[in-house]
Amino acid sequence: MPRLENLLGVQSLALADRLLADATGTMGSMGSMGSMGSVGAAGSSSDCAALVTLLAHPGPSVGWLGEVLGLTSSGVTRLVERLVKAGWVRRTAGQDARSRRLELTETGTSLAERVLAGRHAVLSRALAALSPSEQVTLEDLLGKMVASLTDELTVAFQVCRLCDRSACRGSGGGCPLHHTVGHD
Repeated sequence: MPRLENLLGVQSLALADRLLADATGTMGSMGSMGSMGSVGAAGSSSDCAALVTLLAHPGPSVGWLGEVLGLTSSGVTRLVERLVKAGWVRRTAGQDARSRRLELTETGTSLAERVLAGRHAVLSRALAALSPSEQVTLEDLLGKMVASLTDELTVAFQVCRLCDRSACRGSGGGCPLHHTVGHD
């Protein structure tokens, strides 16, 4: 099935490009409104993923966030510094750096919700080419494909770093990565 594989690759890449452009564009619009201060004009895909992950999983450690985002210790430290400086994330008090937790500010929560709304719009436009019954069939097939991606919890969180957790919870079908249930 070389054509099927090729079409899946093309569609996946096109959607990934559109999602990234929309998400970083959302972050950039926040910069143009001045809420980023001197941080820069546009956020990165890691910035977007961090905000959406923190929206779904409030209060993690910096180390956990870095693991989920696939960043080195220095990389996640720079990311958190950037998000704190932008006013999107705050660190809770702790006895040492390892015991401090991360949480979104009101602005960070709003931005994460905007990233998810943009993601929804991009994906809805892509699905508009299918009839409602084709969409149901595709949902079933994608559920099987996603379920086979990993059995490891950390990898599942990596795969779902930009997921709208409420979409799976509200569908009745639940997350296809069943081992994440109870960790959301």
